[in-house]
Amino acid sequence: MAITVVGSVAFDSVSTPSGSYERQLAGAATYFSLAASYFTDVRVVAVVGEDFTAKEQAVFDARGIDTRGIEHASGKSFFWAGSYHDNLNEAKTLQTDLNVFGAFAPKIPEAYQDSQFLFLANIDPVLQKRVRDAMPQVKLVGGDTMNYWINDHRENLLKTLKGVDILLINDTETKLLAENKNPVKAAHDVLGLGPKALVVKHGEYGATAFFGSSIFAKDKHAKHHPFRAPALPLAEVVDPTGAGDSFAGGFFGYIASQPELTPSVFRRAMFYGGVMGSFAVERFGTERMQQLSREEIESRFALFRELTHLD
Repeated sequence: MAITVVGSVAFDSVSTPSGSYERQLAGAATYFSLAASYFTDVRVVAVVGEDFTAKEQAVFDARGIDTRGIEHASGKSFFWAGSYHDNLNEAKTLQTDLNVFGAFAPKIPEAYQDSQFLFLANIDPVLQKRVRDAMPQVKLVGGDTMNYWINDHRENLLKTLKGVDILLINDTETKLLAENKNPVKAAHDVLGLGPKALVVKHGEYGATAFFGSSIFAKDKHAKHHPFRAPALPLAEVVDPTGAGDSFAGGFFGYIASQPELTPSVFRRAMFYGGVMGSFAVERFGTERMQQLSREEIESRFALFRELTHLD
């Protein structure tokens, strides 16, 4: 079943203790779609500039990702430069150029209207809501946001959250959105804003799911306790950029590949999210996400299971 993702297709320049690279293909929608493409069909809604060439298009084509929703505009694509030398868990932004992304007005191709899944990557909540409203037929909506939208566009974000089924954000964003420093209380406060489930990403420490009104069709009145999925201990992290978006792609992609959403599917999806996030950080940019095999994914999934197996 197909996922439509709306977000950024961009270029990044990044420096880490392992090295650096200049102007490589990146963006939330890019990482998400590459990760999700190993599980299901993916369709992208984004905007790029004239610097997006056949080379970048080939990355999407190689994974069978539908790019009819990518608008080509005059000018340059969204660009971000950052450094991880101070802290691998938090990027220091050196430069942000919105370029054509500054005037992004998502257009949903007619061919995308039969998508059963929608993911609203980290963009202006006004645009997120516009896309959500334009696709009322989808059966499950995932979403992401960040500190900037929480702090400066809170009112619009709160409107958007009412149409999101599963919100995926990190610890800091959860506390900021809830205006509560207690992580558990903050999670439940966020669920009160609209999402039926919240996945809190902890970076190198995994992720925790919290549940509000049941998201599972067969047990709408059942109460589900939080579920914690670990992260795989890695000897070296080359480039953390895109790890969270790759987690979201693996998580949502696996859900979309299953006939129905059950508690078991949700838990396995969190493991697959961790698998894809762990692969993303092994190389610079999207390089590792372009070169995976399903056999590698399943092998690492087995490692995740071993981490949590109790005789």
